[in-house]
Amino acid sequence: MCPGEGAEQPSLYKPHSTPQLGSSARSFALLRDTHLPQPGLPGMTKGGMESVELFTTEGKGRGLKAQKEFLPGDVIFAEPAYAAVVFDSLTHVICHTCFKRQERLHRCGQCKFAHYCDRTCQRAAWLNHKNECSAIKRHGKAPSENIRLAARILWKMEREGTGLSEGCLVPIEELQNHVESFGEEEKKELRADVESFLEFWPPHCQQFGMQLISHIFGVISCNGFTLSDQRGLQAVGVGIFPNLCQANHDCWPNCTVVFNNGKIELRALSKISPGDELTVSYVDFLSLSEERRAQLKKQYYFDCACEHCKKQLKDDLMLAVKAGESKPSADTVKEVIQLSKDTLEKINKARMEGHYHEVVKLCRDCLKKQEPVLGDTNIYLLRILSIASEVLSYLQMFEEAADYAKRMVDGYLKIYHPNNAQLGMAVMRAGVTHWHAGLIEAGHGLICKAYAILLITHGPSHPITKDLEVMRVQTEMELRMFQQNEFMYYKMREAALKNQKIQVMPEPSNENAPSLFHKKE
Repeated sequence: MCPGEGAEQPSLYKPHSTPQLGSSARSFALLRDTHLPQPGLPGMTKGGMESVELFTTEGKGRGLKAQKEFLPGDVIFAEPAYAAVVFDSLTHVICHTCFKRQERLHRCGQCKFAHYCDRTCQRAAWLNHKNECSAIKRHGKAPSENIRLAARILWKMEREGTGLSEGCLVPIEELQNHVESFGEEEKKELRADVESFLEFWPPHCQQFGMQLISHIFGVISCNGFTLSDQRGLQAVGVGIFPNLCQANHDCWPNCTVVFNNGKIELRALSKISPGDELTVSYVDFLSLSEERRAQLKKQYYFDCACEHCKKQLKDDLMLAVKAGESKPSADTVKEVIQLSKDTLEKINKARMEGHYHEVVKLCRDCLKKQEPVLGDTNIYLLRILSIASEVLSYLQMFEEAADYAKRMVDGYLKIYHPNNAQLGMAVMRAGVTHWHAGLIEAGHGLICKAYAILLITHGPSHPITKDLEVMRVQTEMELRMFQQNEFMYYKMREAALKNQKIQVMPEPSNENAPSLFHKKE
């Protein structure tokens, strides 16, 4: 689902009337408003969606229910994007069709903007790129990603008409936009987007009403899904997926979403029975319930009422302090948490500037203050451990990185859902770090654990799972060698490293793991 679409929220967030923007914007007076169609009956066109049912409840709006039983790892449905674009900053390094990162891309000879892996991707893109190509040439340059996405949506509506499209449970016109909940700054950005769109939109194309145009931008704002590269490690684009937009939020969901082979997959995380609601999480669980609720309210305009938020489940673990006779005072805990927050800000600044040795120093100093006070599952301790292990791995200080990574994973395992995708990725990174450190037993064990999680969250065909399977086989072979002759194993490893240096870990990024929804902070 999309942030907001069918989310847990008062029914007033589901108006049937079209939201009105301030009359001060010049562009809003240029075109005559056209009324959006009235909501139709759900389930009219299913096209591959027979395993789910669209339903409506008071207070939550629309949602999805299972029509049959699903087991962990089952794909409930896979949906191609109604429309999708590459982020502005990556248009020259990411294929505009398959969203894969490639070293050498072929540029469109007409607009000089779109890039593709090869002729196959270019031909597959032509239906969606044809109008965009001529519009970019006429405009002189490509507009921002939001403008490009809105234009692609409206060109598709021009080709196919309004109403229910094949395979869609809900028309684009009926997706939630939350424009009526926008603050003044958001409305200002919306008016600027509409102005830019009108400048870009070709005069010979169908002229849509202002009300529909503003609705499309609202949909992008609260229903845009983040697309990741082929390995799932970097957010590279944004797309609209009308069916997935119907899945409601839960902080402890029974489904997850992954971008795989050009489609968004909704995958089961636990056993789901017929009639169960299908839920996904819009935010990372590794935050206090109060913080998650505030984030959801700010970004997606609803009050989360899931069980974990209502009962504040796991909050005690995330705020854990050292137990025992020397339990720290409340003032000491407060002081260390504030120190942790201040340190995280300094770390972010140092990472942005590429000062990684300074990051390591900040982490070490902070950990010395945290360790006598905070419990092993405290989120401030875990955040510092995560950063320290990542940066130390990049600097090839693997033994120290492995120690921090192990402590981080031990904490995560007590907090996250056992089949959480971010948990799986963290365990994988910890396994690779141990492997590089020569700790083959622990490394192989962590890689196997990560592989088991990612088989459920990503599936066996996902590139990151395939990479992990190769690592699992390799570490299993090395572990057998280690168990047979430990001395010989280390001698062979030392000789191998002299001939081929350990591959440098990816440069630490200030970005978090790709979030589910494309939403400005």
